Amino acid sequence: MEWFANALRHHPELALFLALAIGYAVGRIKIGSFQIGSVIGVLVAGVLIGQLGIKVASELKYAFFLLFLFSIGYKTGPQFFRGLKASGLPQAGLTVLACGTGLATAYVVSKALGLDAGTAGGLIAGSLTESATVGTAGDAIAKLAIEDSAKEYLTTKITVAFAVTYFIGLLTIVWLLSWLGPRLLRVDLAAECRSLEEEMGLGARDEGSVSAYYQFIMRAYVVPAALDGKTIAELEGMFPDHRVFVERIRQGGKLGDGAPSMRLQTGDRVALFGRHEALVNKNNPLWEHEAEDRELLDIPTVVVDIVLTSKAIAGKSLGELGNATASRGVFLRTLSRAGQELPFTLRTVVERGDVFTVAGVKHHVERVAQEFGFAEWPTAATDMVTVGAAIFLGGMIGLPALAFGKLEVGLSLAVGVLLGGLVFGWLRSVNPRFGRIPEATLWLFDSVGLTAFLALVGLSAGPEFVRGLRESGVSLVVAGILVAAIPPIVAILVGRHLLRMHPGILLGVCAGACTSAPGLAAVQEVARSKIPTLGYGVSYAVGNVLLALWGSVIVVLMTAT
Repeated sequence: MEWFANALRHHPELALFLALAIGYAVGRIKIGSFQIGSVIGVLVAGVLIGQLGIKVASELKYAFFLLFLFSIGYKTGPQFFRGLKASGLPQAGLTVLACGTGLATAYVVSKALGLDAGTAGGLIAGSLTESATVGTAGDAIAKLAIEDSAKEYLTTKITVAFAVTYFIGLLTIVWLLSWLGPRLLRVDLAAECRSLEEEMGLGARDEGSVSAYYQFIMRAYVVPAALDGKTIAELEGMFPDHRVFVERIRQGGKLGDGAPSMRLQTGDRVALFGRHEALVNKNNPLWEHEAEDRELLDIPTVVVDIVLTSKAIAGKSLGELGNATASRGVFLRTLSRAGQELPFTLRTVVERGDVFTVAGVKHHVERVAQEFGFAEWPTAATDMVTVGAAIFLGGMIGLPALAFGKLEVGLSLAVGVLLGGLVFGWLRSVNPRFGRIPEATLWLFDSVGLTAFLALVGLSAGPEFVRGLRESGVSLVVAGILVAAIPPIVAILVGRHLLRMHPGILLGVCAGACTSAPGLAAVQEVARSKIPTLGYGVSYAVGNVLLALWGSVIVVLMTAT
């Protein structure tokens, strides 16, 4: 056993990967419908292994942390800047109110309970479930003009407070948004969301032109005498409730593309492409004339993500886009914004940075991608020039600080990198010629960047963690509940009575302001709808920036008075 402990002490990199392995395994454990999650799993694993007295270089911790911050900024950049426009201001303003209330509550509670700056930083990070705040609070403490031993003590207190209040904050936010929220609003959330779905046209899913829940098929048919002389466009028009296209035709024994103006002849064979329910329905005028023709149907089809960057298309509804000639031959499967799948109908308005997952014949998809923005064709290559430049430039911007006595006030390195990610993510949505980061790489930066940072934080805390937990555990539970509950309650009341937001969208905004994906999932489950996602994108982007900044701010506030 001593040999094992010495091996980890001399090779902390091995201790890191052991903590990741154990933490991710623990994170998979479910208690009822509640899953522990990798964040807490890895932090606890790091603390337990850290009891062996493992020393970790702080630079290593922050290297992982910066990758995490960059990924968050990169993903949410388009939504963050959209929130600065008039259409996003109500949601962005409510998010600022919620986050500001969270900061004020954490400060007042910390002062009332006599907490130190480190505990206050961990309190706001855990209660509002924003892991980035741990890093910015630690960065602010590192800049304090105090002894190194005092800095180490306060940094450990951040870890203790975060570990205790993260669970408290997560449970409080999930319960508040999914149970208490609808009662404060005095509404039947499911009924309200269903009503909005019907207004948007979601109730007509069987009509099919933009539903995300149906598969797409291609079938071969023989043209009957009744359609002799009709054009392909006229045949396609015989499906009034669906978009169906002739992708290929066999005429006179020769295969060719189906131009809309081409006239059909009896005995021709056509390949129809459309939704399953459109082609197998008896309303299909060719339903009784299906044929087996493998060569006719041997057409390369693809499913690919298209990122919207076009100013001309942003702001239009899906109905307008679906009727446009440019969208011929392409079907929308899902629509995502800020990493969350949106409910959508013909009335849904699209924004720059939205991701369309489309299905269609390859040449049609390529044409639509050129019109809309760019296609994310599968690749393993990452533009590391963009990653490195964004982290370096953002960090350099965040370094300058103003000195007020013993205090230094500035954006900080961490917040600078977050802003760098936001800007580069937004630029990528405007100009797709640079900054390509595959989804798998982005996941690695996001998930492993965060968990490796937290594992190293836990390893560094070591034996001091247990002592700190004994000293402040009970008071932190009370503080965590207050800091987690008060901001969303304030936002719910203001959003409903002053801004008159729809209840489902309002609760989605509150989930985003607390950067709580579990909170959003809980609201969607109660609402039995994806309507709350419409409020999540902008608020999640703005909330990430503000809550990360609050780590530095609360340390300054706690040490200035």
